[in-house]
Amino acid sequence: MTTHWKIFSAALLVLSLSGSLQAEGEPMKVSSAEAMKAATSKPSPTYPTVAKQLKVEGEVQVQVVIGEEGKVEEATVVTGHPLLNKAALETAREWKFTPFKNNGKKVKARAVLTIPFKI
Repeated sequence: MTTHWKIFSAALLVLSLSGSLQAEGEPMKVSSAEAMKAATSKPSPTYPTVAKQLKVEGEVQVQVVIGEEGKVEEATVVTGHPLLNKAALETAREWKFTPFKNNGKKVKARAVLTIPFKI
C-alpha cells in the first residue's frame, strides 16, 4: 500500500470514529434535522402580547440538552428577538423526544431547535 493510501485510510478511520466519540458525561451532538425527526411532541409557542402588538415575527434558535428519557433538561437561546426569547425557551422546555442512543445505550443529546413566530 502506498503512503498516500495509508494516510487516506487513517483519515477515513478518524473521521468515521469522530462522529461516535464524545467526552464522558457530555451530551451527544445531534443535528437539528435529527432532533426534529426524534421529536414526538412539539407544542407551538404562546405569542407574547407585546410582540404581537408590535407585529414582531421571526425565529428563535434554542440550544437544548435532551435527557436519556427524551425530556428537555436545559435550554438556552442562541439567537432571536428579545421579545420572543422567553416564550421560545418555555416552549422548547415542553418538547419531547424519542431518546437518543449511542451503541444501544440511551444518552443525553445536544441540539439546536428553531422556534418560529408568525402572526
